[in-house]
Amino acid sequence: MMVVMTGSRVAHRRGRHDPLGLEALGGRPPTIDDLNRLPDDGYRYELDEGLLVVSAAPANHHQVVSSRLHLFLGNACPPSMMVLATPGLAISAVQFRVPDLVVVRGEDTESRYIERPPLLVVEIASPSTERYDRSRKKEVYADFGIPDYWIVRPDREKPDVTVFQLNGGKYEQADYVVGAATFTARRPFSVAFTPGALVSSGPR
Repeated sequence: MMVVMTGSRVAHRRGRHDPLGLEALGGRPPTIDDLNRLPDDGYRYELDEGLLVVSAAPANHHQVVSSRLHLFLGNACPPSMMVLATPGLAISAVQFRVPDLVVVRGEDTESRYIERPPLLVVEIASPSTERYDRSRKKEVYADFGIPDYWIVRPDREKPDVTVFQLNGGKYEQADYVVGAATFTARRPFSVAFTPGALVSSGPR
């Protein structure tokens, strides 16, 4: 489920969820400062130029895939970098994102939110978010200057990884790997895995 809201209307909804009391903001867009007073209620809150984007807690399968990918990346990550799950990206006062996984420089973890472009952002697509991940989020991450963006589609029968790399301010598809084929990344560091290993219920 993903809900996109403004202070005066709901742009898309499957059940209303308004912990900020957006209508009480008097029509102004919510900011990162407003997000700081939100409860820890299991939802994921993001901002898109003044739109509050609310996503439900990820399903178990999504969390399994995220944990396995985090392990692959963490085992290969050099000491100067760190792999983080669901960090806050403070892109601007009204543009705030919470990707599934990022790779950042070690010093970038010293503040509450990540304030400069990560070296890598990974989104694990779900049926309700895949189009958004490939359109609006892709545009936002490119504008922020994130050099590498991966979209993992955790389909149990045909899992895949699509790799985008920044070129001239726009993302270009650099790789696509599916199933039991080995995906080998060189940026931001060398790591190899198969999409199938992210979803397999057996030994990896």
